[in-house]
Amino acid sequence: MKNHTSSLLRRLRAPVLAATLGMLLAGCAGVYKSGAVSINSGTRLDDTPRIAVLSAFEPELKLLLTRLQGPVKHSVNGVEFTTGTLEGKPVVLFLSGISMTNATMNTQLVLNRFRITNIVFSGIAGGVNPQLHVGDVTVPAQWGQYLEVLMARETAPGKYTAPPFITDATLPNFGMMFPRPVEVRSAANPQIVRKFWFEADPKMLEVARSIRNVDLANCGAGKCLPRKPQLVVGGNGVSGQAFMDNKDYREYTYRTFQANVLDMETAAVGMVAYSNGVPFIAFRSLSDLAGGGDGENEMGTFMSIAADNSAKVMLAFLAAWK
Repeated sequence: MKNHTSSLLRRLRAPVLAATLGMLLAGCAGVYKSGAVSINSGTRLDDTPRIAVLSAFEPELKLLLTRLQGPVKHSVNGVEFTTGTLEGKPVVLFLSGISMTNATMNTQLVLNRFRITNIVFSGIAGGVNPQLHVGDVTVPAQWGQYLEVLMARETAPGKYTAPPFITDATLPNFGMMFPRPVEVRSAANPQIVRKFWFEADPKMLEVARSIRNVDLANCGAGKCLPRKPQLVVGGNGVSGQAFMDNKDYREYTYRTFQANVLDMETAAVGMVAYSNGVPFIAFRSLSDLAGGGDGENEMGTFMSIAADNSAKVMLAFLAAWK
């Protein structure tokens, strides 16, 4: 009888333990704390409607973090999200990380974990339009992915030809590189469409156009720019996976896309915003001329001036946003 009872208990013990462990893990999956990594990918960390304010890397976000009121930190997948208020508006600040993939991934992450009403990017960029100068702040009306390209084969010396089944490579090429639109779908339009430009929100642009009297710096860390920076709202911006420091490609980019600036993130953020139906806008200040300057690349010298100028305009935008 004793052996029979022990055998029965052993047979019952395994499923009971498994069920208990399952309940414990299910409970843990729904738990999160400020400063801790959340396990459940569907867990919302905050229910307050907020504006997502992002930059690519730390120097671009530095000024904004010093102005944030009531900061509370959360961490997901190694990304630090800080909630609070800026200019009286509920926000969540975070770094997208440098590059199109990081920007895409972490913009979607903030949309999954917070109640985001709008997306605002603040950071630096390379100047493409020869009428703009280092320190200027641009707020493009639309953004495209200029390095989404076909690499065409050379069919004759110096002549590159797209395969006959690729019919969307209609923009002027740079050697073997033919720009193309990207395929995208959205909550409003689940059918795949090809799209090159991702538009900033018209209402947000209207507020940006109303900004006046922001004191844009032209000196910092013992270095001064030869002219006072200006704010330019409208026009085009482009983004891609490469750090661009090439005069010929800069000139091609301006001719082909009429771009004011280029960077490595914003068009990816715009694509995620479009897909989710969330209004977005981006403020980018010129840290360099993407290879168009007389000497070496200017970013190392003027990055902090540009980052702070972009942040100042973005703060003025938040103050004016209703």
